[in-house]
Amino acid sequence: MALSWLMVFEHILYGVCFICGIITSASVTVSQGEFAGQCILYGTVKCNSSVGECTATSFSNVSLCYFVCGVSVFVSLYCFAVVLHRIYTIFIGETTRESVWMNFYFACCGIFIFFLLICSCILQVGFDKLCTSILENKEIKSCSDAQQKSWATPYKGSLFYTNIYSAKSADWVNFFLWIVILGLLIVQKRKESEFRPLSASDPEWSTAENEPIVSSKSRQS
Repeated sequence: MALSWLMVFEHILYGVCFICGIITSASVTVSQGEFAGQCILYGTVKCNSSVGECTATSFSNVSLCYFVCGVSVFVSLYCFAVVLHRIYTIFIGETTRESVWMNFYFACCGIFIFFLLICSCILQVGFDKLCTSILENKEIKSCSDAQQKSWATPYKGSLFYTNIYSAKSADWVNFFLWIVILGLLIVQKRKESEFRPLSASDPEWSTAENEPIVSSKSRQS
């Protein structure tokens, strides 16, 4: 029995979520490297127009960036494991999912949506606050223009805007894709419940149907 198109689409989305998670974690890590390991989210930047140089004057707690990276890496590892597991089950001839696995997927999906929403909000608000502090410098017209400025040692902000913007965008895409995955799981769950055959544990199962039409007592008489 071939995989349903819903399941195929679901696992394609897992692959895209894997890529989004890698982009987010890598971009945040690189941005930390540009600022000597500090987390630039929610930070402030001052630029000296006389020397044409910018410097970061405050940072957020580094654990904030670690949290975002940790969630993104964990989600990516989960997606990678799910895709590998599906490839394995195809090779051994299993194309359906047990209800236990379906419930597990539902639980993981809900947890990931919750944490990805938190990470997306952290990146969005932190990025906006950083850009607001940059735009307070009169000589800078847009947040991305600060990348073109020289930065005071030991900071190198030549790609800070690109990295944080990429992390923020990838995390929001990841979040919305997991909502789509949740919808696919709900549709598949409903289809399976509609066509699932009765078992002895179901209340609709009648033991009388298993009894012989002619009882042994009537045959003896």
